[in-house]
Parts: sequence; C-alpha cells; structure tokens
Amino acid sequence: MRCTVSALHVYPVKSCRGISPGRVTLTPHGVALDGVRDREWMIVDTHGRFVTQRELPRLATIDVRATDAGIALCVPGGDPVVPVASEAAVDVTVWHASVRGCDGGDAAASALSDYLGRKLRLVRFDDTKPRLVNPDYAGTTGATTLYADGYPVLVTGEASLDDLNTRLDSRGIAGVPMDRFRPNVVVDGLDAFDEDHVDTLAIGDVVLKLVKPCTRCEITTTDQRTGRRSDEPLRTLASYRHDDRLAGIRFGMNAIVLRGEGSSIGVGDAVEATFRF
Repeated sequence: MRCTVSALHVYPVKSCRGISPGRVTLTPHGVALDGVRDREWMIVDTHGRFVTQRELPRLATIDVRATDAGIALCVPGGDPVVPVASEAAVDVTVWHASVRGCDGGDAAASALSDYLGRKLRLVRFDDTKPRLVNPDYAGTTGATTLYADGYPVLVTGEASLDDLNTRLDSRGIAGVPMDRFRPNVVVDGLDAFDEDHVDTLAIGDVVLKLVKPCTRCEITTTDQRTGRRSDEPLRTLASYRHDDRLAGIRFGMNAIVLRGEGSSIGVGDAVEATFRF
C-alpha cells in the first residue's frame, strides 16, 4: 500500500516538548535532527529514576531547541540553558532498565528544579552501555534504543486519530491533536488502525519494522501546550482500543530500524507499507 509521511517529530529530552522538522536522519536508536537524537536526554530524580509527564505534566511546557552545541532547554520564564554533559557516567533507570547517563550540569538542574519544585537532574545517554530492545519483540535484530520507554521509533496513522476524534465529536468532546501521542513518524494513507497490522514501512532507503503495539497512559490526557490534564482521550479509547493481552489501551506501533541508518526521511516522502496478513 502506498502512503506518505505526513509529520515527523523528535523529542530530544524525554517528556519535554518535541521538535517537528521537515526531515530527520535515522540512527540505530531512532530519529535525529542535526545530530540531536530522539530521547537522548532524560530528567531524573535524586535516586536516578526517570521522571516524566506521568507525574509532572508541566514537563510538556518546557521547550527544547536543537543548537550547534547540542540542545537548549527553555523553561517558561527563564533564559535558555545549554546543558553540558560531564565525562563521568552515573547509573539511572527507565522503568526496569538499568542504564547510564552523563550529568548535564548544575545550570540545567537548577532551571528544572526551580520550575518544577523538585530536585532534579538532566542526564545524557551514555553510549558506552547500549540499551537493547526487548528481544521478545525485536528478535535477534540487536535493535537498541536510548531513553524511550522501550523502542526507538513510534509510528501512528492520521486515519486513526481521525477515527478517535470522530468518536469524541459524537460525544460533544473536542478532538485532540496528534501531539498527545508523541509519535516520531506519522503516516497518511492507511485506514484507521491499519498500522496494527503493518509489518514494515519502506521510506526511500529506510525500512522500519513495526514490532509491538504502543499502550497508552495519562500522558495522552495532557495538553502539550499548557500541561493541563483531563480524562480524554484515554476514556474514549478505552471503550474500543483495550488490549486484554497487553493489559493496556493501544494507539500506534513501536518500531525498530531494519535498514537505512544514516539515511534521511522527510515530510511528503512516499511510504510503502507491507502487512503481516
């Protein structure tokens, strides 16, 4: 099936605001913009455990920019801060995964802690300790990821969002934008939720393999402009997208990079989708 890339998103800092460029480069760990990789940075508490919008929804209001020096962190009301990663690595955790990070410095930590009212640090992924994707889904590919929840690329379909928003509208509830789901690659041309059944997406020299449904949490109920939270669209999705096997609500598919590391993809590029049936 022929489709197109309708949007691309990179989230340099896990759970902070993303960047939506016209073109991205594929790395073994996912998408990147000007050398800044998706979920390359992460906010941690004093125990080194990851912190996300699940507990701090105002993270959605923190802007991140790609710069010649790496990234600039822009906390509302404050000046941009350019984190500088130390050479020494510290142990940090993402869910049950023990990984490493290099501390981003006191300026970034102070800006985050002051704005969010908790003692926090910013860390950059330490590439000397690769993080493998769950082989139950990635098989023997050796796929890796950085600080994403578990997989390097998240794919969603425009028609799936249209279906959801039609259901919301029928209940007198305003529709939601795609940024509630924080995807990396958005595809137009698939039928609603056809991505559930896609095996691969070929975009030029790049091949993505869709390996696991993405189960959704309360981040989808957080307005990504204001940080305010409600109970939608999760309540509506739960009425028709609950997966008993995964014990969660599905929207989008996690993917790994099969081919095309170093190649780029852009908005408007043609996509060839192959299906598992």
